[in-house]
Amino acid sequence: MNLSDAILEALVSTLPAEGFKPLHEPCFEGREWEYVKECLDTGWVSTAGKFVDRFESMLQEFTGARRAVAVVNGTAALHAALALAGVEAGDEVVMPALTFVATANAVAYIGATPHFVDCEESSLSMNSESLAARLEAVAEIRDGACVNKETGRRISAVVPMHAFGHAADLDGLLDICGRYGLVMVEDSAESLGSYYRGRHTGLFGLMGILSFNGNKTVTTGGGGAILTNDEALADRAKHVTTTAKLPHKWEYVHDRVGFNYRLPNINAALGCAQMEVLPDFLARKRRLAEAYARAFDAVNGVRFVTEPEGRRSNYWLNALLLDEDLADLRDEVLEKTNAAGVMTRPAWTLMHRLAMYQDCPRGDLSVSESLERRLINIPSGPKLHG
Repeated sequence: MNLSDAILEALVSTLPAEGFKPLHEPCFEGREWEYVKECLDTGWVSTAGKFVDRFESMLQEFTGARRAVAVVNGTAALHAALALAGVEAGDEVVMPALTFVATANAVAYIGATPHFVDCEESSLSMNSESLAARLEAVAEIRDGACVNKETGRRISAVVPMHAFGHAADLDGLLDICGRYGLVMVEDSAESLGSYYRGRHTGLFGLMGILSFNGNKTVTTGGGGAILTNDEALADRAKHVTTTAKLPHKWEYVHDRVGFNYRLPNINAALGCAQMEVLPDFLARKRRLAEAYARAFDAVNGVRFVTEPEGRRSNYWLNALLLDEDLADLRDEVLEKTNAAGVMTRPAWTLMHRLAMYQDCPRGDLSVSESLERRLINIPSGPKLHG
């Protein structure tokens, strides 16, 4: 049996026997209809309403964050968080090359430039050693600021992205940020329910962000949130994402350029119902990941990606890694599995290969480039395992 047939057999043996197997579809098994209908019945469908506050409270309770600020999507959350963290036009922001394009886009919205570094194969997330090596090569401290000697631009922030729900090496990254005076903002869009050394992702940097897109572990249709333990910063985040409008009975006074980013109540209602069943979703996704690990342990030439030691993953999107010498078989695997009704996808195109980011500064990206050739995402939704 060739590799693509063996992979398809392992997938089929793990997944339900009937029907199309999507990569990650939303799962509505709780009180979604009830809560959304309440919004429709009462007319509270926009950014005012009880479900927004409740959703934020539920996120705080679940993650342990002191504050959560709900917004329209994860990209908006990251854009606002970076602006609040002091990133300015003309700066550089360090991030992994292996990420969804929204990470780089949020930096570009500010007028800053993405600066790409490599990932570690164990977590698929930013490699702290690669970050250290890159900064040692190009950075120097001038007048208290970290500056790229090659471009003359200030390096103001580091944005690790917890790829597919696997936490990055946050201790290592924080140590390097401290040495160079860099603020960390975590792109935790994919990692609701993921932990690093017992603490939820998104709580290690100045801020973290979440996404609740339709393909995430829980969904609000479209939605995101900023997490922080800084009360004053959270107040500013809520203010700036609500068009920076000052409270008044009737006057429209705005004290800075703000963003119209607040999450509508009807979306938050969906999110509240989803949060009520999140522990069950995570348990089912973990059982699916464990079943995959057993199935692929017997398949030569491919490895199922598991959580690194000291980290607990939500297994948002499960991933396979082909052996390096078998990378050329990736597209054959994709063709065969999708033709059989099992949805699989490759990794994102690396950021430095996209036309708008091809001239951005970058370090050695050999691991990311290897992962791009070999990685295959496989069906991961909670419906796929009881």
